[in-house]
Parts: sequence; structure tokens; C-alpha cells
Amino acid sequence: MSETVSAGGVSVEVRGTLCQAARDVIERAAADRVPSRLVSKDPTIWGPEAEPEAKIRLGWVDLPATSRELLPRLAELRDRIRDAGLDHVVLAGMGGSSLAPEVITRGLTVLDTTDPHQVARTLGDRIDRTVVVVASKSGSTIETDSHRRAYEQAFRDAGFSAAEIRRRVVVVTDPGSPLEAYATGAGYEVVLADPNVGGRYSALSAFGLVPSALAGADVTELLDAAAELAPTLALVDDNPGLLLGAALGGAGRDVDGAGQDKVVIADNGSGLLGFGDWAEQLIAESTGKEGRGLLPVVVEDTSAPGFAGAGPDAHLVTLGAAAPGDGTTVAGPLGAQFLLWEYATAVAGWVLGINPFDQPNVQESKDNTKALLERAGDGPLPEGEPVFVDDAVAVYADPL
Repeated sequence: MSETVSAGGVSVEVRGTLCQAARDVIERAAADRVPSRLVSKDPTIWGPEAEPEAKIRLGWVDLPATSRELLPRLAELRDRIRDAGLDHVVLAGMGGSSLAPEVITRGLTVLDTTDPHQVARTLGDRIDRTVVVVASKSGSTIETDSHRRAYEQAFRDAGFSAAEIRRRVVVVTDPGSPLEAYATGAGYEVVLADPNVGGRYSALSAFGLVPSALAGADVTELLDAAAELAPTLALVDDNPGLLLGAALGGAGRDVDGAGQDKVVIADNGSGLLGFGDWAEQLIAESTGKEGRGLLPVVVEDTSAPGFAGAGPDAHLVTLGAAAPGDGTTVAGPLGAQFLLWEYATAVAGWVLGINPFDQPNVQESKDNTKALLERAGDGPLPEGEPVFVDDAVAVYADPL
């Protein structure tokens, strides 16, 4: 048994017993007009509690069209930095601000860690030819702000004038953020993103396009592929996004303990290097809450032990070609796949009865980190006592 939808340059195939679960979801979605409501950005789809957040998080639906406004500016900016001999593009960003550009182009150095050795290595790499893109939606991401400060100091240490430093820093952030205010005052190039797009849904926004374009990627091609898919997403039939979302959500529902809430993603010749890592964050942050959700697990390929041996609670997904047995296969160009998976994740959230646009535990972690740093001030961070020590390895954990 299988169900296949090929439309808008994308193909989604669902095989095995999951087909019936997906069909049931599609029937419900048709009755509730979910496809047409989603593309018209109806925030009531996910219920009254989710409505306030959804109202300000559905801008990603329009990005294949609205992001085209950026293209002339990106072309001009890319030519300008090339003419200045700046051919090493570094992206300082975390999570949703860095994962998509890393998939779009390998010609980009991504700094998304606070490991001092890795930061030092990046700072010392081709500093004379470096332009750094500082990307933060909130404009207050602690790690990204630290990267920005480190690069400013590295540029000064290299003997660059204030004017030269201004040419080497590009900022991507939301309007009204602290980073926008700082960057404007410093004279940096500032590209403002759509504030109605959440970080993990921002692949086709300024956060995905600016660093990728500066590093040489054809971002017009990305938007063209997404634009080809977009009209299909309002349909019930011939809608690959709806089929994928129905498969993800239908598999994840716990029916008499038989749900497949583990989504094991394996590349199988897609050519989209690193795409599974981007999809992993999208699915995990969007669906993991309120005791429900999908647990994405990315493996290298279909020969990995974690794929065929994943167990009965795993929904096997391949990118590219199909693998033997039950599961789902998705194929299509990168720009279309970004939009496809964002749409499918929103549909899966509806199926599971959760808000796919908030991130309570992510925000909790950020708040805890900020409070810890404020408590420590200029002194060392509290280490606590390890619960287990073996030679050079110390394990810290909350007591059970």
C-alpha cells in the first residue's frame, strides 16, 4: 500500500500501514479546511491558546514571494564585498539563524559555538579577507553577541580602521531589536528580517538568504523552487505538504501505545547535505511540548544501524530515493523542501493538538542562562559538585 503526491517540483511517498493514518488525517484536514486556512495565515487553526502566537508567526508562508524584495540589495552587497577582496564569509548565529545557511552553501564558515578553541580558530582564519554576518532575531542572543564582540576586537587587533571594520560587519535582525540599534549606531550594514517569522521557520527569510548570498549561493534559485511549490499548499489533493504533515502527525499520534513518534531521517542520495539537521531542529522545537511531540533522529544514511533497526515506534523517512519497507520518502529541490517541511510541521502540530510556533523550554533555557551569568557577574560561574568522576571525566547532573 502506498500514497504518492508529486506536485510543485516535489514528491512525497508514504508506504505501508501509515497510509491509512495519513488518509484519515487528510480527510479531517479537508473537513476543517486546514490547507486553505494555513496558506491564508489563519491563526485559529491550532486553537485559542495558540492563536496569539500563531498570529505573529505565519509570515513564512509568504516568503517565496516577499523575500524577492531582498534580491537586488543582496546582489549589490555581494558585489561590494567581493570588490573589497572579502571572500571569507563567517556567520555568527545560533539555531535557526545558522542551520539553514549551513545547508544552503558550504562556502560559509558558521560560528555557532562558545567553545573557546573553536572560536579562536575561526577568528584566526583569513581575518584579512573576512566579512562577518551577525544574525540574531531577538538581537540579544548571548552567544552571538559574544561572537560580535570577539570579531570587532579581532579586526581592531589586525589594525583595521573604524571605516574598514564597518565594511566587514553585516547584521541581520528584527526591527526594533537591541542589535539593530547598536549596529545602526556603529554604521554597520543592517538587513531587517520579517518579524512575523520564527527562527526555525526563517530559512527563506533574510536569516537564510543574506549569509548564503554573500557566500556565493544562488538564492534566486531557492526562492524559485519554493514559489513553484507554494500554490499546491492550498489544495487538499495533489498537496505534498499536506501528505507529509499527515504522515508525520498521523504516525506520531499514540493510538493504543502504537504510535510512531520517533522520526528517523536518513539521506538516500538527495544531494542536500545537512538538510536532516535543519529538519531535526524544526520538528523538535515545534512539536516537543505538553507531553506530546515528535522526536527526530538524524542518521547518516539508510545503512546506519539506527535506521533499519530503529524499532516499531520509529517513522522512517528518507530524503531522495525510497528505502525498502514502510516509511516516507521526500524528494525535491532545496528551496521547495524548506517550505514543504515548514508547512508539514505546522500540519503535524495541528494533528497532535499542540502549538508549533512557541518554544517554552527553549526560552526557559535562555532565561536560566541569562540569570546564571547575571549572578556570576565578573566572577567564575558556579561549578557545583560532580555526581560521578572517572579520571579526567566529571559528570554533573541534578539529583534524582
